[in-house]
Amino acid sequence: MIVSPLVIALTALVAGAPSQASSVLPLTRDTAQKSTAYWYEKIKHNGISPFIENGKKWKVHRNVKTDFGAKGDGVTDDTDAIQAAINFGNGTEFRNSSSWGTTGAPAVVYIPSGTYRITKPLYNYVDTVIMGDPTNKPILQAADTFSEKYKFLLYGHDYNYDSTINFYIGLKNVVLDSSRVPAKQNITLLNWAVSQNVQLANVVFNMADSGVAHTGLSMPEGGSPLIMNNLVFQGGSVGVRMNEQQYHFKDLTFKNMDIGLKLDKLFEGTGQGLRFESCKVGVETTNNNTGFFALIDSTASNVDILWNSAGSSTAQGSMVLENVKVDKSVKSTVTSAGKSILTGSVDQGKAWVWGNVYGPDNGERAEGKFYPASRSKTLVDASGAFHNAKEPTFADHDITKVVNVKNVCKFPVMGDGITDDTANLQHIINKAAGKKVIFFPHGTYLVSDTLYIPPGSKFHGEAWSEISATGDKFKDEKKPTPMVQVGKPGETGVAQFVDMLFTVADVLPGCKLVEVNMAGSRPGDVGFWNSHFRIGGARGSKAQTNCNSPATCRAARMCAHLTASSSSFWENSWCWSADHDLDDDFAANPSTGGGFLVESTKGTWLNGIGSEHNVLYQMNIHKAKNVFLGFQQSETPYWQGNNSGLLTPAPWQNSLLPSDPDFAWCAADDAQCRMAAYQIANKSSNVNIYGGGYWTFFNGINRDGCKGECQENGVIYEDNTELYSFGVSTHNVRTMVLEGKNGKFNSVVKDKANSGGWQSGGGVMAAYLRQGQ
Repeated sequence: MIVSPLVIALTALVAGAPSQASSVLPLTRDTAQKSTAYWYEKIKHNGISPFIENGKKWKVHRNVKTDFGAKGDGVTDDTDAIQAAINFGNGTEFRNSSSWGTTGAPAVVYIPSGTYRITKPLYNYVDTVIMGDPTNKPILQAADTFSEKYKFLLYGHDYNYDSTINFYIGLKNVVLDSSRVPAKQNITLLNWAVSQNVQLANVVFNMADSGVAHTGLSMPEGGSPLIMNNLVFQGGSVGVRMNEQQYHFKDLTFKNMDIGLKLDKLFEGTGQGLRFESCKVGVETTNNNTGFFALIDSTASNVDILWNSAGSSTAQGSMVLENVKVDKSVKSTVTSAGKSILTGSVDQGKAWVWGNVYGPDNGERAEGKFYPASRSKTLVDASGAFHNAKEPTFADHDITKVVNVKNVCKFPVMGDGITDDTANLQHIINKAAGKKVIFFPHGTYLVSDTLYIPPGSKFHGEAWSEISATGDKFKDEKKPTPMVQVGKPGETGVAQFVDMLFTVADVLPGCKLVEVNMAGSRPGDVGFWNSHFRIGGARGSKAQTNCNSPATCRAARMCAHLTASSSSFWENSWCWSADHDLDDDFAANPSTGGGFLVESTKGTWLNGIGSEHNVLYQMNIHKAKNVFLGFQQSETPYWQGNNSGLLTPAPWQNSLLPSDPDFAWCAADDAQCRMAAYQIANKSSNVNIYGGGYWTFFNGINRDGCKGECQENGVIYEDNTELYSFGVSTHNVRTMVLEGKNGKFNSVVKDKANSGGWQSGGGVMAAYLRQGQ
């Protein structure tokens, strides 16, 4: 690709950091990278930013070699070239100016294979995905001259925004390397102070091996994220240093370091598939700033202490271990206040618990006690671990097996947020099924009718390519209609979605954004990875501009419906009914009926799930079977509660579905009871839950801040069997778990008896086992 002189001239002006000038190496023909088989590097890139001025000319895809002159030869200083790729805007302003809000300046900064010498920190921004070639990950290597005055190699978050609103950021398929930096010099490879709708996956953190002061990643400013997965930390002092509200740590490997996972502060977390090899300590929680942490399906070898804990005598510091294998070289599995309290492995089928446990005989304090915790055979692999399915890169498909949805002759698709793309999209999807991957360049693809996804479908987006509903087909709230229908009831096959976003372009009370009916022959055949939902709060939707009042803005019926015939795998998905505007100054009070409705019986795996601000519920497991929920984070609508003027199920009271809660357990005028449920499990079986962070911050349409308990009920478990729920954490919620049996409800778990987590108004429950038989 030959870059225009205008691009070359502008990139030379880019600022690499808030106060640093950055020069860019001149582009020459010899900067072209070696050929790769990876389809994404070869395919035509014609993504746009539909809702900004001259957005059709916006440059979404940026190749740091061919577009910005990086060499990747391990010798040349490539810092400025990579920063230029991150910063480049529209020819007038750069992306570090924050001129386009959160969603208006999408960028994929693509780094081909090679070793890129970095001499000063790189700075990232919202709406940016930094990604490498997954078939041969590029190395971003701190130079041996990297100054100690620089704390981080990469600031992965956007310094223009608070950490809690650092959305739409990705980092994947790269190696971050500090092995050439002097061992005793303090350096952290990644600052990851981010929140939801971000991805950190398939990254290697490579540090020096001995006597080192290096850290893999840290979150010093906090944030509200969901999941990090498929990461390797090698060498260094600390792998991950954590200061966050919550996290799902999944498929992380720690090798040859002092401490793998150091939890300085964490209200709620799940560690799944963690591997510790040759570490002094695996998990460190000695400062007692962790509310709850579960470690499941994990291993340790040649480790002194797998988990070094504070040994709390309160709900704070609750711990669960389940299916944790250690070899004879591990001196202590759990140490409490300097004393070993558990050695050896914790087998599958039972849980070791430290904290408050609610079983058949009400609550009890457990300090290192085993409890039964069965797993359905449907949910686990041959080793007894919950099934896993890594995000597809489709790297096994060459370029002839991938179709750009905007480049199909006679079937034009625009993705411009204006054109109705329904008919041509459906034609392309039907033709590609079982034959080709469909690539969606970044844009907004309007659909006015249901898109049916047949077996054999594979989709890959670009910086969260949007499928957006519009039109009368989605307006009847009494007959909800799916925007994206994955299979028909009873169909089996493959349907996979990567890097997509599902949204609405209008106020559509009858729109189910995604309905899954299909099941696969193995876990992950039907799956969603790094794919999210947004209702309102951004340009391109009347649910942004027309949603001053939730009473009149029933913007969508639900995010995702996993029907009884379905089986699907989910990893990193945020269902967000907007609480604020990402791009402009409009009020954001859309009313979305529900978040995730799970009625599947054939196997469902939910990893790193966020569901926020939906009216009736955030997660509803209704008459389902065989459900694994590794982690859920949720908030209620900010306008509910006292002084809201709307008591649930309003404003959906005239169109409730059989699966919807009717809030019959509440008095008619109890505003704090008639608030959205965080999680419901009703008449379901074989359900395993390992972590939930449920936060209530406001009451009323004026969003008055909570002063103490301002929501009556958080989680509702009614008439279930073989349900095992570990780690319920709440903020400002009086009844953490409301239990239903034969139509009668009882407040079983109270926050005041389980104080912990948030410094004020927090509750932590280690285990709920009352419906485990």
